[in-house]
Amino acid sequence: VQLVDSGGGLVQPGGSLRLSCEASGFSLTYYAAAWYRQAPGKEREGVSFISPTDSVTEYADSVKGRFTISKDNAKNMVYLQMNSLKPEDTAVYICAVIYRADYRGLETPQTLVDYWSPGTQVTVSS
Repeated sequence: VQLVDSGGGLVQPGGSLRLSCEASGFSLTYYAAAWYRQAPGKEREGVSFISPTDSVTEYADSVKGRFTISKDNAKNMVYLQMNSLKPEDTAVYICAVIYRADYRGLETPQTLVDYWSPGTQVTVSS
């Protein structure tokens, strides 16, 4: 059972990146998914969430209108499209899944996350 993320890198302010997260060893159909991020010296924060099967999404205010989370249960993949990136978006981005019975959207406690990816670095700088 694992999550493997990819797609991070260096991008200029105003640019875009698409992160991917591949799940293996279990079916995403039974799980909600989320992207968290952790910047140096800061706590890990949840920025984008998506429900298990009906694709209802929730976003932190800091990324609303710029980030889009999606989930392909057939491919066992989760994505995060990030547009209009800002220097303050610089962080390690981590994919997570939460079993459907435990899912509470943005209010889901991190203690209820079942699996975490290793994380991928996103740096926004000119």
